[in-house]
Amino acid sequence: MVTSVVLVLMMIFGVMMLLNQGNVIQISPQLFYKVMTIHGTGMIGIAALGGSAIMWYYLSTYIYLNAKVFFANLLLSLIGVVLILVAIFGFHFSDGWTFLFPLPAYSANLYCKTGALLFLFGMLLLGIDYLLMYFYLAARFTKEYGGLLKSLGWDVILGKKEYGPPSAVVAATMVIITNSTAILAGAIVLVVSILNIINPAISIDPMLAKHLTYAFGHIFANCNIYMAVIAVYKILSKYTGRPWKSNKAFLIAWNCSTIFTLIIYTHHLLMDFAVPKWMLIIGQVFSYANGLPVMVVTAYGALMIVYRSAMRWDFASSMMFLEMFGWVAGAVPAIIDATIVINHIMHNTKWVPGHFHTYMGMGVVAMIFGFMYYFNKTEGTQKEKSLDNLAIVTYFIFFTGLTSSFLYAGKISAPRRWAEHLPEWTASDQIGALCGIFIIAAAIVFTVRFIMGLKHIGRHPTTKTLKSAS
Repeated sequence: MVTSVVLVLMMIFGVMMLLNQGNVIQISPQLFYKVMTIHGTGMIGIAALGGSAIMWYYLSTYIYLNAKVFFANLLLSLIGVVLILVAIFGFHFSDGWTFLFPLPAYSANLYCKTGALLFLFGMLLLGIDYLLMYFYLAARFTKEYGGLLKSLGWDVILGKKEYGPPSAVVAATMVIITNSTAILAGAIVLVVSILNIINPAISIDPMLAKHLTYAFGHIFANCNIYMAVIAVYKILSKYTGRPWKSNKAFLIAWNCSTIFTLIIYTHHLLMDFAVPKWMLIIGQVFSYANGLPVMVVTAYGALMIVYRSAMRWDFASSMMFLEMFGWVAGAVPAIIDATIVINHIMHNTKWVPGHFHTYMGMGVVAMIFGFMYYFNKTEGTQKEKSLDNLAIVTYFIFFTGLTSSFLYAGKISAPRRWAEHLPEWTASDQIGALCGIFIIAAAIVFTVRFIMGLKHIGRHPTTKTLKSAS
């Protein structure tokens, strides 16, 4: 419930920014950047909570998991979010989610140290709680499967076994490795930034800090979809009656994605002349390659598992299938932007929000909404209504319109992160805001239907904590 309600709230913040950029409403630049900070931080953070709920739900069907660990993750996440909200709206912190060093110190000097410190401590707490959960899962996988290499299927890749662990375990192992690395990278910058505010003599090279920050941000955001995609594997398999087997091709794809995800953050630094050329080339080449292993295997696997299956299409199965379109479509502008010569022109335009709103909104968020319906249906007695189908159609049609307005705005060089836009840019903002209003209406339907269905939920071992997180 927390995830769905906060998702709607973050969408409202997004539409507010578009209305302001489109000159439909007027808010102060200071408030705009506060909203931008909470929208970016909150959307990624709440998607992570929803994705981890999906991951935990399915992992609990294979191995014993202590629900107290998940509840602790939820509680610490909420505390971290409260600290961030107080920092933004109580103490005027508005540096964006990136907290690029030394900007938090500048913000602390401009307003007060309290706001910057609360934001940085809140972000650090969010990282710590996920790190603790990942370490717990790593220990459980080591006990159950003999180590993370085996839970990634190396026994199968080396020809010692025919099939590897369940797809949920493979995906979760990839997330454990990549996201733990990302969180540790981000924690270094956060700790140094906190110390720098307290004692300016403590510092770090700004370029190194930027590398660590974007390694954290890019990997963390990508892992949201790798956690949520577990629902695609399990739900489509359930509906078609065909198991999604962890064969050698599947496992090689996930292992490649584990490596690629750790190194492609450098495509965020293609505009930095001080970055070594070889690193920029790696960022471009592996950004091209990263979309292929898991995405192609998953998208192709989804088509094959559905083909001639005579499955029944309902809310959950439709969302899981349509989100594959969102994931694949979102990767296309991302790959284009990862090309160095294009990146120099497009990266600081709305082309980039067009890319990540496609794979986040029609990918990760669609998976979460689809899982919510599936959860209520399988753990309770929720029935599908015609309103559900209308909401799905509305959501995907207008989300396509929203992301198209972003991509078009990038084409005409409309900048991102600007509170005010020139008249020639405002039409795309207005179209995006209109589409966003319909998206919010559909998301409210999803959320209300989910909350109403919770009263019929049974007593699944992890139901109580998952109800709160979802």
